[in-house]
Amino acid sequence: MVSRTASRVEGTNKIGEDSCAIADIRIKQGLTDPLPNGIPTYTVEIVNMCATGCSILDIHVSCGWFSSAKLINPRIFRRLSYNDCIVNDGKPLANGATLSFRYANTYSYPLSVSSVKCA
Repeated sequence: MVSRTASRVEGTNKIGEDSCAIADIRIKQGLTDPLPNGIPTYTVEIVNMCATGCSILDIHVSCGWFSSAKLINPRIFRRLSYNDCIVNDGKPLANGATLSFRYANTYSYPLSVSSVKCA
């Protein structure tokens, strides 16, 4: 396995390319039904949009002081330090794969991919 830190931010991989980019990971977030106590809940989907053959690992997300009133499986998403959350416990997310989780807080956190590595 060859690991490279990806910083290319334009477009996604084209068929035949063997590298990945931060832009290959998409984060979608939306409001869902609140908890019984009224705290808003948000669903997050993290998707590897790479066209073919690129597993992306060590996905880090800019996440501020991310916290949740609802427990999140730390193997899926957890804050390591201020503005640094890790996805999938650092393990590869295969092309086309999606991880999702829900969190509860009085407001949503802006989430954006800050770094990835190509497998």
